[in-house]
Amino acid sequence: MSTLKKVLRALGMAAALAGVVGAVLYQFFGLRVVVYGGGATRLAFVTPTHAQAEVIERHRVAQMSTTPAAAVAPVAPDTATVEIPVTVATATALDWSDFRGQARDGHYTTRPILTSWPNGTLSPVWKQPVGGGYASMVTAKVNDLDLAFTIEQRGSQEVVVAYNVANGREQWTAKWSAEFKELMGGDGPRATPTYFDGVVYAQGAEGEVRALDAVTGRTIWRTNMLTDAGATNVQWGMSASPLIVDNTVVVLPGGSSNHSVAAYDHRTGKPVWSALSDRQAYASPMLVTIDGVRQILVLSASRLMGLAPGNGMLLWEFPWATMYDVNAGQPIVIGRNRVFISSGYDKGAAVIEVAMTDGRGAVREVWKNNRMKNQFSSSVLYEGYIYGLDGNILACLDVQTGDVKWKGGRYGYGQIVLASGHIIVLTEDGDMALVRATPDKHVELARFPVLDGKTWNHPAFSDGRLLVRNLKEMAMFDLRR
Repeated sequence: MSTLKKVLRALGMAAALAGVVGAVLYQFFGLRVVVYGGGATRLAFVTPTHAQAEVIERHRVAQMSTTPAAAVAPVAPDTATVEIPVTVATATALDWSDFRGQARDGHYTTRPILTSWPNGTLSPVWKQPVGGGYASMVTAKVNDLDLAFTIEQRGSQEVVVAYNVANGREQWTAKWSAEFKELMGGDGPRATPTYFDGVVYAQGAEGEVRALDAVTGRTIWRTNMLTDAGATNVQWGMSASPLIVDNTVVVLPGGSSNHSVAAYDHRTGKPVWSALSDRQAYASPMLVTIDGVRQILVLSASRLMGLAPGNGMLLWEFPWATMYDVNAGQPIVIGRNRVFISSGYDKGAAVIEVAMTDGRGAVREVWKNNRMKNQFSSSVLYEGYIYGLDGNILACLDVQTGDVKWKGGRYGYGQIVLASGHIIVLTEDGDMALVRATPDKHVELARFPVLDGKTWNHPAFSDGRLLVRNLKEMAMFDLRR
């Protein structure tokens, strides 16, 4: 046999062996190609959702035997019963009841936090497995108990969970059959629940909307907003967090024929109004005041809009179309009548000015550039400067001019939150970093690993305690001073 034939034979045997090893790693050990932000791919060992659900179940059983139970009701039943009276709950000290906080602006202001971390690191008070999905957490003090609420994928079910912030113990779960799968973005629910007046409003990736008693987890009402609107799902799943506006809960199904934005009675779930025909994107609606007029801020797949709270009537619009319909970053209201907006895929950022007259808005573009591209993270505003992830690099812009003050630190496509004059970055790789919010230069004070694997979930706070999670882990850090 010639030397060339021997080489080719050896290469063929090696390729066959590699194929067998790859198949074994894929089938039995969960080796997968995982897509990260910006389209980057990595080989990683991924725990299937059903296997992760078993891991969680074993952990929770062990946890129940060692962690004292709090005085709350038993786990809620899986069946949905319409219009069950809400358990009377005493709710106080709300500091993170919505996605990205009370104002949905990513700014924690309830109390000062610790910004000097011993040896540049922190130890979690507790850390434990969690179900899949990209939702964040919201928190509230319910009957003198600090609770955190989130939605997870556990096997073939979407599960809303109430956790005791102090020790991580599950207080109740509410679940239904749904399993959203998407090859590039990943599987599981995306929309962060909303807490209001003793009720948790949760939304699944396939349009299921439920109002749940915050004390027991029992279903008060349910509907599917995509079915109601005659709408089809967006590519990466329903992601907008429900918004409480007066006596309604506002959601974004994205249906045509005046079914793009919908409002339900927050107590009964009965439809109140629907409006517009936009295809929706991935940002959450916000209740804001612009030029003295209270309105709902909605960023659809093609435009930024102000809507009347009572009926969804369009007050003004600003075109903002992005590749793949990915508008995911939250707008920021600046002063009396300006709004900052940013998207990824090389779209960039802009500041607009809205002048309201007789209930209608006239829009003027103040500046626009491509120096801040929030792909699926959101920026924060602090003392006249915008801080955010321009792709995967943290940047600081002058909000008046759009001029870049600095760029520094590669954090991947993670998430940020502002507290006590500092930016806490939860990186795409699961690190936590502390950066001083100053326009002078990029000053990173600390960085250390906290979670294993891809991390796109937004951090949350509960009375000075920081809650973080990703697709498989969650943890709590005490930052109270």
